[in-house]
Amino acid sequence: MDITKEEITEKIAGVYNDILLDLGEDPQREGLLKTPERVAKSLQFLTHGSKIDPAEILRGALFQEDYSEMVIVKDIELYSLCEHHMLPFFGKAHIAYIPNGTIVGLSKIPRVVDAFARRLQVQERLTIEIRDCIQETLKPLGVAVVIECAHMCMQMRGIQKQNSVTTTSAFTGVFLKNDATRKEFINLVKSNLH
Repeated sequence: MDITKEEITEKIAGVYNDILLDLGEDPQREGLLKTPERVAKSLQFLTHGSKIDPAEILRGALFQEDYSEMVIVKDIELYSLCEHHMLPFFGKAHIAYIPNGTIVGLSKIPRVVDAFARRLQVQERLTIEIRDCIQETLKPLGVAVVIECAHMCMQMRGIQKQNSVTTTSAFTGVFLKNDATRKEFINLVKSNLH
């Protein structure tokens, strides 16, 4: 899927050409000849989620169903860019909801994760945005979101702690009010059922 726009690509590529010069590089050397254009296209792809309405993704596959037990989609790969350093952070999202008469096509939950992750982001806001989108759109009895990520801004620069992982969580409804429900979710996320 090509979501790049030629005018934006040219504009960003021009800036990156100048950045290469400022870094003491030669943008005309073989390995860097197309780098500004590649970076421009890459940035457009990595941030295209801001042009997507995640709630619309969910609304496209809602079904009335008399099911009121926990639905979990776990180990959803996610890739995002830290808005502070524009370096990648990546990991997994684990999401559960308890339907209240409405279920959603399971592939839509990872699509929602991607729509929010493909933006300049912070993990804390990403966690809340996913939770709120599912809660507001499906109106379930509760939503649980846990995200585990490695952040290149911590591993490549700054503190340089290569094995650090950041975990964030957000809950609504029965996951917030009922310890047993929350513990069941956490235990299922940690289990190796598949």
